[in-house]
Amino acid sequence: MCMRILELLSGIDVPITNEESDLLNKFTDVLEINKKELNEREQYIANKLVERDVLTRRNQNGKIAYTKKIRD
Repeated sequence: MCMRILELLSGIDVPITNEESDLLNKFTDVLEINKKELNEREQYIANKLVERDVLTRRNQNGKIAYTKKIRD
């Protein structure tokens, strides 16, 4: 399994897997992604990235969306 290193906005480096990197690449042209746009596996990965402070999960009016917390 290959790993990549990302820098969080706080300046901390975090290793991520290729699968996590693929999910983060979905944010290339958008600032946030709604949970309903992700399949079940992607939702699981997104929640793991929230736990690692790579993504932020917001619940606004019952709709959950994810945004990145990393430097581009």
